[in-house]
Amino acid sequence: MISLLSTMFEYNFMQHAFIAGTIAAILAGIVGYFVIIRNLSFAAHALGHIGFAGASGALLIGLAPITGQFLLTMIAAIGIGAFGNRINKSDMAIGIVLSFCLGLGSLFLHFHQGYAGQATIILFGNLLGVSDQDIQIMFWLMIISLLAMAFISRRLLFASIEPEVAEAKGISLFWIAVFFVLILAIAVTLTSQVVGVILIFTLLVGPAAIAVQWTSHFWTGIIFSTLLAVAIVWAGICLSYFTDWPISFWISAIVFGLYIINTFKNRTALR
Repeated sequence: MISLLSTMFEYNFMQHAFIAGTIAAILAGIVGYFVIIRNLSFAAHALGHIGFAGASGALLIGLAPITGQFLLTMIAAIGIGAFGNRINKSDMAIGIVLSFCLGLGSLFLHFHQGYAGQATIILFGNLLGVSDQDIQIMFWLMIISLLAMAFISRRLLFASIEPEVAEAKGISLFWIAVFFVLILAIAVTLTSQVVGVILIFTLLVGPAAIAVQWTSHFWTGIIFSTLLAVAIVWAGICLSYFTDWPISFWISAIVFGLYIINTFKNRTALR
């Protein structure tokens, strides 16, 4: 077993996969925890759809998909952060806009050679195809995001738990919301490199949701969510290597299994 694992790390693409996966998982674990306590799961889902149009549009004009996805999700994040309180999750208009973004992305890919392959990569991720340049971009985006999170963490937590009191204390809920959703947009961009825009929910929300079920302590929850996200990504990469099944499948399967087990355990404990 040890020899098999050591053989796996002899390949550059596997080394890149573990590095990129770890970068995305760290940010997803931290940001995802705030997504859960702020009830912003819908925003993560929306930014994923919007990012698909940005990534496919970038391909069409000869740019790296991550560049287009980052730019468009950042623009969308400003709108979501500014008008988040007015957005109804069941609003038909929002659903139509997101569907249009998927359709627009499909149109961009239609005019790009290699439609099927690129569509699969954007929708479901291609961690094994991450380049050195992608890793550098992901690393610096993670550093910027973590520094930003450290800067606003106390105010963000206060505004998330007691928004009325926080506002009375002089904390701007508007700017906190905009700032956080911008960070969320970066997390969505990085996470999509691992599991694709369709399965962003899996890595960004799954570990954090399990952590919230496991503990009510804030810092313990953050650490647990982050470590769990990293462990899930590593396990997904290893299982993909040994089975030749997609990494995104294994990550989603592991998250699903852990969430079901944890939910069942909690319900059993309450009886």
